[in-house]
Amino acid sequence: MNLKQWKVASLNKQRAAEIAERFAIPDFLAMMLDIRGFTTDEAIEDIFSSEYYLSDPFLIKDMDKAVKRIQAAIDSFEKIAVYGDYDTDGVTATAILFTYLDTVGANVMYYIPQRESEGYGMNKDAVRFLHESGVNLIVTVDNGIASIEEVDLANELGMDVVITDHHRQHAVLPNAVAVVDLHRHDCDVPFKDLCGAGLALKLLMALEGGDEDMILAEYADLAALGTIADVMPLTGENRVIVKAGLEVLQNGGKPGLEALIRQSGSSDRELTAKMLAFTIIPRLNATGRMSSSEKAVKLLTCDYEEEAEILASDICEENTSRRSIEADIAKAAMAEIESNADLVTDRVLVVSGENWHAGIIGIVASKITDHFGKPCIVITKQGEIAKGSGRSVEGFSLFEAITSCAELFEKFGGHPMAVGITLKTENIEALRIKINTYAQNAYHIMPSQKVHLDCKLNPAFVSAGMPEQLKQLEPFGAANAEPVFGFYKMEIEKIIPVGGGAHLRLQCTRNGSAITCMCFSTTETAFLYEVGDIVDLAVSLDAKEYKGQMQLTIIVKDIKPSHLDLDTNIQSYRMYERFTREEKLSAEEAQMITPSREELGDVYRKITAKNGLTVGLLSLTAGFAKPTMTLGKLLICLTVLNERKLAECQLLNEQVQLSLLPTSGNKINIYDSAVFSKIKDLIE
Repeated sequence: MNLKQWKVASLNKQRAAEIAERFAIPDFLAMMLDIRGFTTDEAIEDIFSSEYYLSDPFLIKDMDKAVKRIQAAIDSFEKIAVYGDYDTDGVTATAILFTYLDTVGANVMYYIPQRESEGYGMNKDAVRFLHESGVNLIVTVDNGIASIEEVDLANELGMDVVITDHHRQHAVLPNAVAVVDLHRHDCDVPFKDLCGAGLALKLLMALEGGDEDMILAEYADLAALGTIADVMPLTGENRVIVKAGLEVLQNGGKPGLEALIRQSGSSDRELTAKMLAFTIIPRLNATGRMSSSEKAVKLLTCDYEEEAEILASDICEENTSRRSIEADIAKAAMAEIESNADLVTDRVLVVSGENWHAGIIGIVASKITDHFGKPCIVITKQGEIAKGSGRSVEGFSLFEAITSCAELFEKFGGHPMAVGITLKTENIEALRIKINTYAQNAYHIMPSQKVHLDCKLNPAFVSAGMPEQLKQLEPFGAANAEPVFGFYKMEIEKIIPVGGGAHLRLQCTRNGSAITCMCFSTTETAFLYEVGDIVDLAVSLDAKEYKGQMQLTIIVKDIKPSHLDLDTNIQSYRMYERFTREEKLSAEEAQMITPSREELGDVYRKITAKNGLTVGLLSLTAGFAKPTMTLGKLLICLTVLNERKLAECQLLNEQVQLSLLPTSGNKINIYDSAVFSKIKDLIE
C-alpha cells in the first residue's frame, strides 16, 4: 500500500502581486516565482536572462595545478588517459575532456571500467593496463576521490594522476598531482553542486584561460546530459549549463546526439530536460548496463553521420533489450514480495533472485520503492557472492541503514537515497533481519513518499496559456521540479478508456466547472475509483497546438479521496503493519486499528452493498460516514470477516474484491475472533 503525503507549498499573495507589478508579468507566473523562492530582483532577472555566466574555474582548489600538469602533457605530447565511469555523467564527462584534448592535438585515449567485472572507479588492474599502454598522465572524471591505493600504484609505476570528481572526500585525499573536487573540505567556491561533466566543463574553461562562451557553445550539450542524468539540482550554475546545453541541441548538436534523438523517435518533440531524462539518458545508460559504455563515448565523439546512425541504432536496440530484462526482473521481484506475507509488511524490502542482471537491479529497486512506498534493496545472487542496489524514500537514509549492517558486506557505498552493496549470498536473510531491526529502532513511524504541490488551482480559472508561462521556469529537474498543482473536491463524472484501453480520460466537475484529465498507463480495471467519487487530483499542465489553437492537457500525477485524512491513515496503516509483524503496541496505537462493533457492522454493510465488486481500498475507507474509520481499522475488519467466514475479502495491491459468504443463520460473535485477542496480547 503506497500512501503518499500531500504537501502544499506556501504562497505570499502580497509579495506575488508586487512581483507581477514590478516585472510586468502575469499573476500566475508571479505566483509561481514566489512559491519557488525567486523573490529578489537578482534571482528573477536570472530566470529571464538569456546570458550565461559561470564562476571563475580557478576558484576551485587545485585547478591551477591540474591545468599546469595537463598543459605540460599536451605540450610534450605525453600520453594522457581520461579515466571515466560507465553512467551517463561519466560517459559525457569522458567525451567532453577526450574531445577537447584530441582537438588541441594531445596524445589522448580514454578508459572506462566495465560495470560487471570492474565496478565503479579506479582499479589496480586498469592502472597497470594504462601503464603498459604507455600512459604518462591519468586524468579522472566523475571518480577518483576515494582511489587512495590506485593513485599510489600509479605513482609507483611512474604515472601522474589528476583527479576531477564531485563525490564527497574520505578522511584522506589521494596523493595525486591535483585533486579537483568541489567537496574537498578546503575548497571554498560559490557553487558546489556540479556533476562530473559539469566539472569537466569548468576544467576546459580553465585550460582555455576562462573562455566560457566558446566552451559552452562546444560542450554544454554533453554537460547538460550529465547534469540531468546525475539528478543534480537545476539551480545556480547547473541551470546555466542545462539552459545552454538545450540551446546547443536545439540549434543542431553533435552528430551522435542528433542520431540518437532521431533513433529514439523524438525528432518532433520539444527539447526539454524532461525529454532528455526519459528518452536519451536511459539509452546512454543502457550501454553501461548491457555491454560497454565505450559505445556511448564513441557515439558522443564521432564526427560522421553514417557512423553515428549505426551506433545510435545499436544503442537503441540495447535499450529495448534492457527494458525487456528489467520487466522480467521486476515481475519476478514483485511476485516474490507479494507472495510472502512476512516480506510485504517489512519496513525495508529486501528481495533477491538468481542471476538477475546486476546492471538493471537498481532500476527495479526504484520501481518497487515507488510501488510500495518503502525503501527497497534488490539483490542478484551469483553463486557465493551477491550484489545489491537499493533506493529509498525521502526522510529515510538508506546509507545509514546499510552502514548499521556493515559487518555483513564485502563492500558497500552510496548516499541517503541510493546504495550499492556486495555481500556473501548466505548473508542475505541476515541483512533483511538486521536492516529491519535498525529501521524499527531508528524510525518509530516509517516515512512515506510525498507529493509536493506548488498550489491549489480553481478549475474555473485554468487556461491553455498557463503551461507557456511555466516554461519561463525551465529547465525542470531536481530542486526545480516540474510544477504540480492540486484540484480539490472534484467529482468524477466519466471514466473513458483511450489508447486501446492503456490510458484513461477522466471528466471531473466542481461547482459547475469541468475539466478533462489524462491518467496515462492506467487501465480501467487497475483504476481505484468510481464514477461519483469525490477526489483530489495532483496534476501537471501541458499544452499542444491543435488546428491552430493551443489545447490544454491536464495530466494526473496522483489521486486520493477528498475527505481522507492522509496523515491519520498513513499512521494507522503503519500500526496495521506492526500488528501483522506481531510487534508490541501501546494502548493508543492499538486503538488506531481496533474497530468498534458499530464500525465492524458498517464494513459488513458496505460489503453487502458492493458484493462481488473490486474496489480501491482508499476509496472504500473514505466512503464511511464516520471519520473514525481508517485504513488500518478497515484492514482489521476485513481480516476478521475473512476469519469468521462472513465474507471473502481478497487483497491485491490497493484493491480489494468483496464477496459475501453464505451463513447458517446462526449468530456469530465477531469479537470471538483471534484477531482481537492478538491485538490485546500485543499491547504493552
